[in-house]
Amino acid sequence: MMEIIRTPDERFENLAGYDFRPNYLHVNGLRLHYVDEGTVASETILLMHGEPSWAFLYRHMIPPLVESGFRVIAPDLIGFGRSDKPMKQADHSYQKHVEWIASWMKTINLKNITMFCQDWGSLIGLRVAIENKERFKRIILANGGLPTGEQRMNEAFLRWREFSRNSRQFKIERIIQGGTVTKLTKKVLQGYAAPFPDDSYMAGARIMPSLVPISTDDPEHEANKRAIEEYKKWDIPFLTAFSDKDPITRGGEKFWQENVPGARNQDHIIIKNAGHFLQEDKGSEIAEVIIKFIEKNP
Repeated sequence: MMEIIRTPDERFENLAGYDFRPNYLHVNGLRLHYVDEGTVASETILLMHGEPSWAFLYRHMIPPLVESGFRVIAPDLIGFGRSDKPMKQADHSYQKHVEWIASWMKTINLKNITMFCQDWGSLIGLRVAIENKERFKRIILANGGLPTGEQRMNEAFLRWREFSRNSRQFKIERIIQGGTVTKLTKKVLQGYAAPFPDDSYMAGARIMPSLVPISTDDPEHEANKRAIEEYKKWDIPFLTAFSDKDPITRGGEKFWQENVPGARNQDHIIIKNAGHFLQEDKGSEIAEVIIKFIEKNP
């Protein structure tokens, strides 16, 4: 039995720009939180956050997408946001996170999905999509990918990986600020820090960088390699929307543009003046990109 900790609800009261009603589902004994806004009968836009953020990252994007007539769903990964947090780093694995999200998606029966995914939201989301093709209609990839361990990781990522594992202080709000171009207000920083009252809540946030495959010995090497080969044959409409000021993923969009059949003839975009957490820097602009992409690929 894994030890689980749950962030007190009062930590999420009166957050800047974030007043969405919480929704919960139990997955394999863990309570997973998700935002679910808009009309259920509409097409679904699935917003997948990364690490160490949570659904708060999408507060600028959810309202304009809902206003355009879409159902918008943004889950908190296990270990993040309002979802339950296993307290031991060993309780987190890449495969478990894929299974948790896939189980949640199937239980609430999401279909006709347009997925926007970034950071760990892409490592998990791209796996879930390729393993459940019938539920997905379009994909937008931003500042992320599907590493197999064969790629050479840059110094920026390796430093981040080392910091997350060994730093005595792990201030979530400072990490988010370091990955954005915008100067964040105190209230916004408090929103990002809200799920993590102290280090006992941060097992997932600390271990996730170390779960990224960086060698072919990684337990997820084969699964991700198979997924990549499937993407090379899948003609799903596929758009890249990377930012221009992310030292970790810059240039990663080219692989997907060149290898996914459905990425051909799409209006791929580089989001200007945006950091790794481009949803924070340019959320409204990205929402427009998603809307136009859906319109072009009905």
